[in-house]
Amino acid sequence: MPKCTSRDNGFQTQRLKGSWLTRGAGHSVGTTSGEDPGRSELPCLGARCLQCKETYAAAEDEEEDEIEMEVEDQDSKEPKKPNIINFDTSLPTSHTYLGSDMEEFHGRTLHDDDSCPVIPVLPQVMMILIPGQTLPLQLFSPQEVSMVRNLIQKDRTFAVLAYSNVQEREAQFGTTAEIYAYREEQDFGIEIVKVKAIGRQRFKVLELRTQSDGIQQAKVQILPECVLPSTMSAVQLESLNKCQIVPSKPVSREDQCSYKWWQKYQKRKFHCANLTSWPRWLYSLYDAETLMERIKRQLHEWDENLKEDSLPSNPIDFSYRVAACLPIDDVLRIQLLKIGSAIQRLRCELDIMNKCTSLCCKQCQETEITTKNEIFRFAWTIAQCRICASHIGWKFTATKKDMLPQKFWGLTRSALLPTIPDTEDDISPDKIILCL
Repeated sequence: MPKCTSRDNGFQTQRLKGSWLTRGAGHSVGTTSGEDPGRSELPCLGARCLQCKETYAAAEDEEEDEIEMEVEDQDSKEPKKPNIINFDTSLPTSHTYLGSDMEEFHGRTLHDDDSCPVIPVLPQVMMILIPGQTLPLQLFSPQEVSMVRNLIQKDRTFAVLAYSNVQEREAQFGTTAEIYAYREEQDFGIEIVKVKAIGRQRFKVLELRTQSDGIQQAKVQILPECVLPSTMSAVQLESLNKCQIVPSKPVSREDQCSYKWWQKYQKRKFHCANLTSWPRWLYSLYDAETLMERIKRQLHEWDENLKEDSLPSNPIDFSYRVAACLPIDDVLRIQLLKIGSAIQRLRCELDIMNKCTSLCCKQCQETEITTKNEIFRFAWTIAQCRICASHIGWKFTATKKDMLPQKFWGLTRSALLPTIPDTEDDISPDKIILCL
């Protein structure tokens, strides 16, 4: 069957004669046993609307291609519409394809810092799980089903090892995952377990051993999270500490007054630096709230519709959320996972976002895909790298006229590599070092 292609922003989308390789609304992507959930084909940039101009190559049926080209030309001439999204952006992260009648568990299982528990390792899970990140699983293997059943009766905690690549045999770090939703069902006599788990604590692997039933047990050391005091804590008045606890959404008049006072205080936050030997700008480099605001400004440059209310206000949770969502390779993500301080983690993330302002194909590292400048109701088209033809992601197009945005790109994290754009200055790549 003849095949024609369209190229757009470094992508090559494949189309069979007469119809695009699309899939209708209601399609969902799950994680099954034996698959790689960290490298499963999930969109990593969210609903980032990209204006694209498509050209079509000649094919057997020239009339159809000419009509399609005319339609594309007319679309490109339309005035720019405001970047508005009216579908529920929480749908992809809720993982409703696993079912809405899952049994939910309450409470949390936390191990003491520096303790050395023995935790079972779920096989076939090859991803970098970040604390606070949700891990959806759909398990078919009898071994895995039996393991999850035993976990439900105990502390519902298993280990996810952090491998930088598929060839790596031994992992040195990982994250504990706690099951918070569970469901069993049968399909044609096969028992299936659907699980939602969430990352909890970082750990260092001390020992790995395999039981007679094939399940691996890992003896790990729980890594502590170092919480640093405020940069101005040594010189500011302790009597003002009670005023620093301000509700995120002030309701009463007293809360509103406290909130206004807090905003004024933030503007002169480093005024006490005049009493020290260091300038105020130096303290701001290690202030958690200042770093969070700078990262939020960077995120707004990638996504104009980003809602700050959806982001955690705690520096630790915020740093983990950014580490989980950044389109970076597994090597960089493991480096972020190793860091035991939220402030240092935020500094590294900000450094990556400032320097790596382009995304390229991970396989050939030549095709620049993009620069800084409701999925269930969207049809999708396969996108490939223009040079090496490796799979990059999908182009999503709305199936209804009232859906906004009308089209956007969904890119797989495992196929992308952050790069520092070429400049006129001849600087060796070895001399460009990230803050890690």
